[in-house]
Amino acid sequence: MNKLTAIVDYGAGNTCSVINTLDRIGASYVLTSDPKILTASDRVILPGVGHAAAAMEQLHKSNLTEVLKAIKQPFLGICLGMQLMYDYSEEGNTTCLGLINGKVRRFSPASGYKVPHMGWNDFYPDQKNALFSGMNATESMYFVHSYYAEKGDFTTGICDYGHAFTAAVQYRNFYGVQFHPEKSGYVGQKILENFLKI
Repeated sequence: MNKLTAIVDYGAGNTCSVINTLDRIGASYVLTSDPKILTASDRVILPGVGHAAAAMEQLHKSNLTEVLKAIKQPFLGICLGMQLMYDYSEEGNTTCLGLINGKVRRFSPASGYKVPHMGWNDFYPDQKNALFSGMNATESMYFVHSYYAEKGDFTTGICDYGHAFTAAVQYRNFYGVQFHPEKSGYVGQKILENFLKI
């Protein structure tokens, strides 16, 4: 785990907690917005808490959108970072990175279901996926979000909050999780450890 992980620095809200977890597992990392460092790193993490439109605006200002689209090494989007991997988000009517076909929708408040979806919930991973190696068929993960990605061909894990939605996704070298692994205890830490082995 001495290979370099680049964390995309674009003002995302959960950067510190991601860094704390990487410190615990002994990962070598750098927080950067430098395209050369991102391209040369061994893997990339796109964290995120906030608003999709503001996040995409910041990525554009930092000249990172095309850089991230061209990443060839393992890439992990977390929470908003995962949502930005899709074509489009209803949040701010935002065109996103387009790494994965699909749309991000807003939860519709229903009886007994508050928006945002906040707290621990059951996660059903594809146990054959490298990111979830060693996971149980059901794990409890920590979520905080008002928008969700629809289920699709590249969904690798689901959660149910009024209806099933994509809680994890993979297309080629691009992985994403809607929950916060860095706030999900040992299991979340294990997922980040698995990512560092991909």
